[in-house]
Amino acid sequence: MALPSYTETRYKIWHYIYLTICTCVFIFLIAPLFVIFPLSFSHDEFLIFSEKMKRLDPDGFSLRWYKDMIWGTKNPWGLAAKNSLMIAFFSTIGSVIIGTLAAVGLSSRHMPFKGLIMAILISPMIIPLIISGVAIFFFMAKVGLAATHTGIILAHIILGTPFVVITVTATLSGFDHSITRASASLGSTPFNTFMKVTLPLILPGVISGGLFAFVTSFDEVVVVLFLAGLDNTTIPIQMWVGLREQLSPTILAVATCLIILSTLVLISAELLRRRSERLRGINR
Repeated sequence: MALPSYTETRYKIWHYIYLTICTCVFIFLIAPLFVIFPLSFSHDEFLIFSEKMKRLDPDGFSLRWYKDMIWGTKNPWGLAAKNSLMIAFFSTIGSVIIGTLAAVGLSSRHMPFKGLIMAILISPMIIPLIISGVAIFFFMAKVGLAATHTGIILAHIILGTPFVVITVTATLSGFDHSITRASASLGSTPFNTFMKVTLPLILPGVISGGLFAFVTSFDEVVVVLFLAGLDNTTIPIQMWVGLREQLSPTILAVATCLIILSTLVLISAELLRRRSERLRGINR
């Protein structure tokens, strides 16, 4: 956005310095992507820029690694993708239910020990994952859920719930509770009020939190390293194994797909945030 003509010179200088710094930081953060994207379309089996790629020769580029990701020999990526999607789907549902109910409860003026409860709910975001992974592994092993899909789903619900709690709590911060009181005064039950009044208004925050919980589960690797068995391999675990045992450009193809997925999730979350602000009457 252009600066007004009456802006003082010193403010103009600072404005352009600020834009330059932001641009440099942005380039620094996304620079690795400029390596991953081209190499994922390489025709060679080595992680190098071939002479044909440097000359932009079409023969140096290929979709073979994307095909190998989907239809490769024995296709370990297919099983990993199936496990990742299933685990992320069910863990997202669990996180959304628990996180939304917790956020709605914490928004009540009569809820005691709000600070303590909130600290406990978001503690999985603060505690190092290696510690959480060890603790969750020993617990799941005691109850017989180690190396099972159920155990991984429950672990990811623990990790994803804080994201839902934070986003829904932020949405409820500007919520007009007089609407729910008006609904109750007209004879509506608390459940009916929640489903028909509260939930539609906070739905963008709920969906946004669910998206973050989905990505958290889909990309999580530390806890799965403790809990996964041969039948529970996820995409991050398969990438980890590939980097250690069989380095292949297929990993770059998978990484490119994950980057695109994460970008779409972030764009969706931003659109939902703006919609939530419009619903609450916040103009920017």
